[in-house]
Amino acid sequence: MTPEEMRILYDYNAWANHRQLQAASKLTTEQFLKPMGSSFGSVRDTLAHIFGAEWVWLERFQGRSPSSLPDATPFKDAKTLKEGWSEFEPRLLTFVHGLTQADLDRKIEYKTLKFGVYKNPLWQSMQHLVNHGTYHRGQVTTLLRQLDAEPVLTDLMHFYRERSAAAGA
Repeated sequence: MTPEEMRILYDYNAWANHRQLQAASKLTTEQFLKPMGSSFGSVRDTLAHIFGAEWVWLERFQGRSPSSLPDATPFKDAKTLKEGWSEFEPRLLTFVHGLTQADLDRKIEYKTLKFGVYKNPLWQSMQHLVNHGTYHRGQVTTLLRQLDAEPVLTDLMHFYRERSAAAGA
């Protein structure tokens, strides 16, 4: 995996997160917080999990191993979650856009929240983070449908097509 491929993947991840937050912003507060019996309960909790995982992994990428995810309770609606994410996201993208091939290939060691200590190349953890977000955005799409809300397309191919159209290609 090259630095340019990783930048594209993380640009996609940010694009998909923005689209999902926009879709969630159309929910009422009650819908946003409603327990739905999904992996993380509600739309809020699932989106907050994606956000929290991005925060935890950036910490790991930079040599730290947090012992917990950030608290989701302050996020009472999509607007407050979006504001929190907007403060964090530039840090993640700045990190990604500054990577070299040597950075991606270096081994990182980190302690997980539940499963112990691991060591692997940075690029593997970075790919995992985007895949993790994709998985949970799919869950949010299902929750939106269950709430009779309009889901959005967040597929990688849709990102590529939109980017290509914007570039005039």
